[in-house]
Amino acid sequence: MPKLAYLGPEGTFAEEALRILAPEAERLPSANVSAALDAARRGEADGAVVPLENSLEGGIATTLDELAWGDPLLITAEVLLPVEFSLLARPGTEIGQIKRVFSHPAALTQCRGFIARELPDAVTIAAPSTAGAAQEVSLPASPYDAAIGARIAGEHYGLVELAARIGDRSDTMTRFVHVIRPAPLPEPTGADRTSLVVFLSDDHPGALLEMLTEFSVRGVNLTRIESRPTGDGIGRYFFHFDFEGHVAEARVGEAISGLHRVCSEVRFLGSYPRADGVPPQVKRGTADADFAEAGDWLARIRTGLV
Repeated sequence: MPKLAYLGPEGTFAEEALRILAPEAERLPSANVSAALDAARRGEADGAVVPLENSLEGGIATTLDELAWGDPLLITAEVLLPVEFSLLARPGTEIGQIKRVFSHPAALTQCRGFIARELPDAVTIAAPSTAGAAQEVSLPASPYDAAIGARIAGEHYGLVELAARIGDRSDTMTRFVHVIRPAPLPEPTGADRTSLVVFLSDDHPGALLEMLTEFSVRGVNLTRIESRPTGDGIGRYFFHFDFEGHVAEARVGEAISGLHRVCSEVRFLGSYPRADGVPPQVKRGTADADFAEAGDWLARIRTGLV
């Protein structure tokens, strides 16, 4: 039975995602995303399930940075999880008594409309996770009056739900990924996604355009691009790319090869099935058969068969 680390403690959205991705796995709660990924890297777990992207807030910075640095990890699967937040408090607490709200920064951001309307005098404090916030609020001596998290966290830690579905958007989704140490890739399914981290060779006019051209000319559709600071000074960035297709496909493989030629470093993060099952739209001239025919044609003319 595989053991998978996740952002704990029990009752987080990450645990819910893990149950969907690998219901048979032994679950290893971790203090934060970094700890979950480190457990996978060190072999204390067979892999990890961590949040990568939110439909409202974009990429999860900690996860993006952790995947870009340190020992390589590969994404093998993803799940899109609807996120619904509740206001949770100790039994007997009334909403008018709440002065200090504890939750993960992403949850606080996604519920800021509710907080402004219903808790205008409350102070918000960031927690490592929504479930951790619920666990802390459940303690009799907790300095916090309420937590924002999943209903399941309230049930697990004995809190009451003072308000449900308090997020500013009812259709918010978080994308979680399953990562492992380097291993053979999942086979292409026809509805796949590939992820990369790309570092510029040098900062010059058109540098980003050069990278994007490698995708465009081969008909590879980007589904996400995000920049993150390298830490080497203001204005120095590396880039995360998600795009349609599998590295085994000719157009994707050639795009990655092209990036390798023009960038200082390309870190491959995996090719894996898309959670939504949407197949790519392959432009004329970019299917595997088109690349094979073009290669055969080039081979013929190199031998003088014009």
